[in-house]
Amino acid sequence: MRAIATFAAILLNFGAAAAQEMAPPPAGTRLLLEAIGEGVQIYVCKPNEIGFYWEFKAPEARLVDKQGHEVATHFAGPTWKATDGSSVVGQVIVRDDPPDSGAIPWLLLKARSHDGAGVMANVAFIRRSLTRGGQSAPAGCDAAHKGAEARSPYSAFYQFYGAPAK
Repeated sequence: MRAIATFAAILLNFGAAAAQEMAPPPAGTRLLLEAIGEGVQIYVCKPNEIGFYWEFKAPEARLVDKQGHEVATHFAGPTWKATDGSSVVGQVIVRDDPPDSGAIPWLLLKARSHDGAGVMANVAFIRRSLTRGGQSAPAGCDAAHKGAEARSPYSAFYQFYGAPAK
């Protein structure tokens, strides 16, 4: 139920048109799936030459459709695995700053590999927009916390597109 409320809140707060502000997938692509992802962005405390910083490790989220049905999970790769067992691994091709300064970037990704024969097998592009939260923890990364993980809650609107028709 929370996912449906989040889906509605994101679309109402930003407006569906706001998602269109981001770079679109190539002309001729067809929308295969839309879902809201809710979960965490995982960061690891690491040292560098000037101290310590939070480095992004991986997402961990579940994606639900407008009816609130879980349709996929999202994890390192970045990978999306559908409930039908198919999966797609993406590669970022466009990164846009979100309107919300505390949110993770909006992304357009190109599929670089697939597994299985379900819905993700036909995905050519993935678009992440309307993000909320997910930025790394602002403090607490120091020598005493080297290797520690921080989990930052986030939500995002995901659109999966098939390749343009030939």
